[in-house]
Amino acid sequence: MSVNDMIKKSVLKSFGQYNVPKMALALLVALIVGIVIYCVYRRFYTGVVYSRSFAVTLVGMCVLTCMVTLAISTNIVISLGMVGALSIVRYRTAVKDPMDLLYLFWAITSGIAAGAGMYVLVIVAGLVMIGMLALFYSRQDKGRVYIAVIHYVGDVVGDEITRAFGRTKFFVKSKTMRGERTEMAVEVFCDDKDMTFAERIRAIDGIEDVTLIQYNGEYHG
Repeated sequence: MSVNDMIKKSVLKSFGQYNVPKMALALLVALIVGIVIYCVYRRFYTGVVYSRSFAVTLVGMCVLTCMVTLAISTNIVISLGMVGALSIVRYRTAVKDPMDLLYLFWAITSGIAAGAGMYVLVIVAGLVMIGMLALFYSRQDKGRVYIAVIHYVGDVVGDEITRAFGRTKFFVKSKTMRGERTEMAVEVFCDDKDMTFAERIRAIDGIEDVTLIQYNGEYHG
């Protein structure tokens, strides 16, 4: 037996021992954390169309990352092969919402920490993330932003619409005039309980229709 064979045998022997209870516990923790991330994502999602497939992907991402960490830490041969395999994989899926990146990194890092046996770190980091999301989203829910699209006829009606908003904070974003008809887009900051301005605008003579669209993107007030 050559020296290379002896080194290879000793390395494989030291890294080839599997701790089944440890692996099962790590995968179970990763699964539970993934389910928690799934529930948090569903609770605090504020986009237009909720993607259930992306939410389920967060659970699978957490478990699979934990599996990769366990494989790398258990067997040096698998770790070298997995590093080589992952180095040629390129992910091209476009992430539309920046918050989705936060949930993706949360799932990946939780899986890594669970695979490394850092269960306390996973729990503490999860509590911090939930607290942070609850804090910022509770402050956001106090006020909402709407885009009011108003079609009307006549030049005087525009001034009456401005007065109808009253104390409600608003900004005129655009005006499109086609003959006697005008389309006005207004950014309105208000609470869900304070929507009386829409009824006041509808009561104005010359108003054809009023459309309110909730706006969930980033804005500057």
